[in-house]
Amino acid sequence: MAKKSEVLSGIKESTTREKILKKVRNALISKLDNPFKDIDFNSPVFQELKDVPEVEFVINLKKAGGEFVYCANEKAIIENLQQLSKNKNWEYFYSVDEKVINLLQSSGIPFQNDVEKFIDQKAGITRCDFLIARFGSVLVSSGVSSGRRMFAYPECHIVIASIKQVVGEIKDALAGMKKRYSNNFPSQITLITGPSRTADIEKTLVMGAHGPRELYVFMVDDS
Repeated sequence: MAKKSEVLSGIKESTTREKILKKVRNALISKLDNPFKDIDFNSPVFQELKDVPEVEFVINLKKAGGEFVYCANEKAIIENLQQLSKNKNWEYFYSVDEKVINLLQSSGIPFQNDVEKFIDQKAGITRCDFLIARFGSVLVSSGVSSGRRMFAYPECHIVIASIKQVVGEIKDALAGMKKRYSNNFPSQITLITGPSRTADIEKTLVMGAHGPRELYVFMVDDS
């Protein structure tokens, strides 16, 4: 019976792929000791946040191109939505989230939730799961009643969140997700960091390439 080394040496090295596969097989045969035995995987990767998570979130959200709107209470949410709608000349907001719809309906703000109107929406409103201070990111999932499409489709994505939803790091948000959805974990989790953008074509920045060109976070101070 031929040895493994003889079999490997007999492989025809006619293509780059075959050469790479030979190196992989040789590496599997001659295993080396791990040169990084003393790594502490529990130590933090990033430096500590310079300020409290709520402030860091706002700073990093704006750095990423997002807009922050502070709301002292529910009344302030309504007033800011009305002002934004007036400034942008929007006819209505679109939402499929029952809590958001109840808020809009009770305040008389025009809205749509008709599936046939989905592709015509200019401004969509959703809630979220967490706000991540480190990157100014919004964590959303299919566990929120807005579903999957609302986070990516509208030209302007408006997120209504609570100050209590701010966490320092991604790991904190994931731990919170595990706790919140312990019995029915969402099949989709997405991190949104600022408006959609790309500079792949000739290094020219294009906003709204793969999703909303504007992102607003309305943070309610319920602390």
